[in-house]
Amino acid sequence: MNTPDTVTDAEREEIKALFIAERGYWRPWTDTMLQVSPGFVRQYARYAGYPARTGPLTERMVELIYVGLDSSSSHLFEPGLHTHMKRALEVGATQNDLFDVLHLVAIQGVASVCQASDILAELAGTDEAPPVDEKLQARIDKLGAAHALSLACVARLDPGYAMELLDFVEQGRPGSGLTWPERSLVQLALHACFTAFNPDAVRQIVTTALSQGLTPAELQQAIQLGAHLAVHGTALGANVFRQVAAQR
Repeated sequence: MNTPDTVTDAEREEIKALFIAERGYWRPWTDTMLQVSPGFVRQYARYAGYPARTGPLTERMVELIYVGLDSSSSHLFEPGLHTHMKRALEVGATQNDLFDVLHLVAIQGVASVCQASDILAELAGTDEAPPVDEKLQARIDKLGAAHALSLACVARLDPGYAMELLDFVEQGRPGSGLTWPERSLVQLALHACFTAFNPDAVRQIVTTALSQGLTPAELQQAIQLGAHLAVHGTALGANVFRQVAAQR
């Protein structure tokens, strides 16, 4: 295995070209890593590029998933969001597609509210009564599964909140945008990502997505795309190292 001292300038240029081809960007942190650990840059490019290179999802869909992951409140990574939003528009995504993704990002946290409400209702002894209004229950049945929202206990504990939430779910998105299966792919990536892993929501979204005709290969690709967010910690470390080294 080559060490940083034995890697030639020509080999570094090849690694840089590979990284840009696979990941679509080059930043100061990658330059630092190329000098200190060129093997990391080479192998990360191949590993991180694999799902997009080999999976069945379109480039547009991959970029929209990245937009959701980088804009999620569990990550909030603006440089990546800028890169992937720009790229999404270049490969055919519309403005409404992007804002449909951002709508799903805003809904992401409600799945945990539902789960916590289930626990509250169980421990407080209110998980059976009062019954949910029939009209409200019909709205829950229509939209709950598609958004991994188990709203039964929420609706019993605070029906007004449940109605306002459903209004936001129904009416807060653009007039057009993603298809329902595409929305499931974005939601699966959001809930499967390690930054906000929610196994109950993943189970519900996968069930819905399979019923919509999505294939296991498509769902697996959406799940795998979230792993790449971990490298942003590496980027932070490389940037801080560069600053520390410059001060010595």
